[in-house]
Amino acid sequence: SPAAPSGTSPCGSPIPRSLVTASLLISNARTACDEDLLAREGVTFCVNVTRQQPFPGLQQVRGIRVPVFDDPAEDLYRYFEQCSDAIEEAVRGGGKCLVYCKNGRSRSAAICTAYLMRHRKLPLKDAFETVKAARPVAEPNAGFWSQLQRYEEDLKISKQPDLLNKGLNSL
Repeated sequence: SPAAPSGTSPCGSPIPRSLVTASLLISNARTACDEDLLAREGVTFCVNVTRQQPFPGLQQVRGIRVPVFDDPAEDLYRYFEQCSDAIEEAVRGGGKCLVYCKNGRSRSAAICTAYLMRHRKLPLKDAFETVKAARPVAEPNAGFWSQLQRYEEDLKISKQPDLLNKGLNSL
C-alpha cells in the first residue's frame, strides 16, 4: 500500500504534531511529552514556551524554557532572537526542533513565526501562513501579534545593508 502522506497517520487522520519545516515541529505540551513520538520524529531540541509545563524526559533532547504566560501583556519579543538562533543552531547541527506551549496555539506559534522571519527571511504574513498551514489552530494573541509586527520592522532595518550589496534586482 502507498505510504501515508506526511502529516497523516496510516489511517489518514492528522497526527497531533505538525511540521512547520522539515526540521521544525510545533505542538501542544501533551504531545511534547510523548517520548515515543519524539524519538520517532528524531527531535533533538525543545523550546518550551511555558512557565510550568514539563520537558520531555529524554536525555538526548536538550531544551530551553521561555517563561511566559499566554497573555498579551507578556514580553515574548525579547525572546524572539534567542529562540530563533537556538532553533537554527539545532537545525544546522542536523537536529530537529520542537516548539511547544500548553495548547500549541499562541506562544509556540509566535516563536515559530519569529524563527521563519529571522532565519528563512519570510515576511510576517508568509511566515505565519506557513505555521498556520502546519497547525491550523495557531493564533498568537493580539499582544504577541503586535510584537511580531515590531520584529518584522526590526528585521527590515537590519537587512538594509544586504539590499545595497544585492543592488536593486531584489527589490
